[in-house]
This record gives sequence, C-alpha cells and structure tokens, in this order.
Amino acid sequence: MAHSDNSSESRLHQTGVGFGILLLAGGLAYGALFISSEAGYAGVGPNFLPWVVATALLVCGIALLREALQGGFRDMEKPSGADRGDWAGFAWLSAGVLLNAALITRIGFVFSCALCFVLAVRGLRVSDGKPAGSGVQTMKDIATGLLIAAPVFWMFTKLLNINLPGLTGTGWL
Repeated sequence: MAHSDNSSESRLHQTGVGFGILLLAGGLAYGALFISSEAGYAGVGPNFLPWVVATALLVCGIALLREALQGGFRDMEKPSGADRGDWAGFAWLSAGVLLNAALITRIGFVFSCALCFVLAVRGLRVSDGKPAGSGVQTMKDIATGLLIAAPVFWMFTKLLNINLPGLTGTGWL
C-alpha cells in the first residue's frame, strides 16, 4: 500500500537528501581531480571509476531534488523498521568498519575483514532485537568471515595482481 507524506517537514528532509547527494557527488568529483588520469589497463586511468560514480550521483541528486521540490517523493511506501535508529547496532557496525581501517595494515586484509564481518553481523543481530551471539555463534561468525575474506584476498593478490596488505610476506595470508 503506497502512501504519500508531503508534509512540509517531510519535503524539507527530502530536499536535504537531494542536496546531500549533490554534495557527495561534488566531493567525489573534487577528489577525482587529484587522481592520475594516465591510461592504464584497458585504456582507462585510475580516475575513471570515481568520475563514473560522481556522475551517477549527480544525476540521482538532481532527480531527487527535482522530486522533492515538485511535491515530494510520490507513491512512497510506509517505511519499515523501528521509529528510531538502533544506536547499539550502529556502534557495533561502526566499530567493525573503523577497526578494519585501523588494523588492515597491521594484521592484514583477511583478519581485519573477518573482524569487520564479525562485528557487523553482531550489530545487525542487536539491531534486529536478537542476542548478539554466544561463543559458539561468534566462532561460526569468525569462520564465515575468514571463508569470505580469504578467497577475496587471494583473488585480488594472485589472480588480479593487486596488492592488498597481508600478514605475512608469502602473499597467502
């Protein structure tokens, strides 16, 4: 069942989303200016993808802003989930991402990404009102995180020859 919430407060928030996306596009485009455009593999340079994403965000931001200014987002379904954000879940997810960034060069890609997975899954459980996880569940999460991160690491380092931080000099961990 679709509904349309076009109150002035809702439209103000919708306009803010459109402007936020435009600011994000501008920031990404600004950053892309400082990335080398020298052609590499397949004739495109390292700044190609940031420009593609910045352009896509620009188009989306303009479309969102136009919708917000012409009556608000129409035919929106009522949002699902809780009325308020779950701060405990957000904290677990944030800890995972921040620890990944802080530890990736110290403990390597595989272990830092596995840790990020474990903390993110815990945060998602907490935000869903479920227990964070027992010791057994945590061990399963660690194993799952390693089973996801290790093949990604090997694919990038061995098949694509892209350097990712490893724990050892062998290139396998």
